[in-house]
Amino acid sequence: MEKVWFITGSSSGFGRSLTEALLAKGDIVAATARNTEKLNNLAVKYTDRLLTLELDVTSQQQIQAAISDTIAKFGRIDVLVNNAGFGVTGATEAFTDDQVKNQFTANLLAPVKICRAVLPYMRKQKAGRIFKFKLSRRIGGKHWPVHLPKREIRTHRV
Repeated sequence: MEKVWFITGSSSGFGRSLTEALLAKGDIVAATARNTEKLNNLAVKYTDRLLTLELDVTSQQQIQAAISDTIAKFGRIDVLVNNAGFGVTGATEAFTDDQVKNQFTANLLAPVKICRAVLPYMRKQKAGRIFKFKLSRRIGGKHWPVHLPKREIRTHRV
């Protein structure tokens, strides 16, 4: 049986590649992005197996709506992929407090909020997987949380 995937940050990069690979394999994807127009060519090709959803991961209201719409259309979410995020580039000491706060909200708090919204459905299903992709870079042997270009993967089972 095909899996139902809920993927944040699906419009470009790794999220886009994963979305394309899963659809080509025959799975079902709820692909979220701030700009869903970038997913239009996939929506035309995979009309029955792809749901494109506008999602700003920092908006609790949009998180709830996207998950509710996915459950309404497909009946379940088997796999959550928290992929959305961004890195601020430049010298760490030059970052503004707002830049750091915005990155912290999108890259750390948003995945927690999305997990909280999806977990009740996965618990009801008695199954599910959660993947979190995190960007990081080592500079001088230390992690700098605001400087994030390399992907790391975390996975959890429900």
